[in-house]
Amino acid sequence: YGDHRDLRSFPARRSSDLVATTPGTPASEESRFAPFWDVYSLIQNVFAGPAKPSPDALVRAAITGMMQSLNDPYSYYQAPADFQNSLLSVGGQAVGVGVQVQLQPTDPASTVECTKIGGGCELAVVQPIAGSPADKAGVRAGDVIVAVNGTALDGLTVDQASALIKGEKGTKAALQLDRSGQRVEITVTRDVFDVPEVVTRSYANGAVAYVEVMQIDPPASNQLDYALKTALAGGARSIILDLRGNPGGSVTDAVTMASEFIDSGTIVYQVDASGTETVSTRSQAKPCQSDGQWCRAIDPSIRVMVLVDPNTASSAEILSGALQARGRALLVGDHTFGKGIFQEWLPLPNDAGGIHLTVGRWLTPNHVSIQGKGLQPDLPVSSANARAGQDPVLDAALVKLGYPAQSEASSSSSPAPSASPPPAASSSPSPSALSSPS
Repeated sequence: YGDHRDLRSFPARRSSDLVATTPGTPASEESRFAPFWDVYSLIQNVFAGPAKPSPDALVRAAITGMMQSLNDPYSYYQAPADFQNSLLSVGGQAVGVGVQVQLQPTDPASTVECTKIGGGCELAVVQPIAGSPADKAGVRAGDVIVAVNGTALDGLTVDQASALIKGEKGTKAALQLDRSGQRVEITVTRDVFDVPEVVTRSYANGAVAYVEVMQIDPPASNQLDYALKTALAGGARSIILDLRGNPGGSVTDAVTMASEFIDSGTIVYQVDASGTETVSTRSQAKPCQSDGQWCRAIDPSIRVMVLVDPNTASSAEILSGALQARGRALLVGDHTFGKGIFQEWLPLPNDAGGIHLTVGRWLTPNHVSIQGKGLQPDLPVSSANARAGQDPVLDAALVKLGYPAQSEASSSSSPAPSASPPPAASSSPSPSALSSPS
């Protein structure tokens, strides 16, 4: 979460597609690869260091070096276990403990800016993800994580602490917690768990449906459709689609989600490494079914506001950019991240893991690239100095729709069930919070 990665679902590739058609080094490349094979042979036969890497480790290090030479933060190699975990997370699942955490001052009245744990800063559980191993083991919102498997967290960043909490399925994480001044230790067995995708609320006595989408993937696509169906059947005539903090996901699902609001025409252009351009249109997404599925809000009388921020990225920008460019929604908030390229997860043969490789760029329906620039909101609103419990971006959207700000409007909230299978859904922390799931 938060790494702005994107999964391009078409064209699909198989592991067998990636096996070199010429075994060994092609004759035309022999002179170029001679230094590589010389070094490989010298390490295998002459190296007398204390720990000789295995042949597999040498090959993986070479692949890592090739990926690093691209100078592209979105292109990298992953070892087998990490690659499989990444594929799970793209599919709406994750492996680990299942807690949402954030770095915060130990003293609620403090104004210290926290960058590491300790020195007046602590790592707190915003919430355990519903149905996750942590939730089942009894971890509670507000618990402060002090140590993991006996390792104190003082001096670590959020990412470093999260790396200790995460781990492979079946392994255990002994969490030492501070719970309202009492020390509690809970051992959690890491496992695969469903990641919540969509949360809904209603405002102005049901006239406004608020739908927060946390990433762009098949579970979220199904849940968005269900949320729109439920809200519109309940009388909502305005929709606030919250994509703040959404790091993206699948291009295909971004097209499907945009098709809930756009009745025809271009949604996104994609350009591959050869310069070939492909257009994705409403007609290429899932067709409208008799009950309106996949096109719930194409009626132009249904007003749409999309909330965005600098962490709205990748295919979440495809979705918001399509709605803005086609005149179907107003963007409210801050500029988006600016990731106008997309990647594929490509498995390598012989269980060698896989690579995440940039394979193209995308353009909005009006042929604009947002790479490095992001989308600019139609209604700019900053939430930089907002206090806890305040949401000026949401307030601005409500007022633009002609309703009171959230503090004055009646509201209720509920998760949006998925079509199949149903992941546990729950509310999420503010997108502006410094947080990370583990």
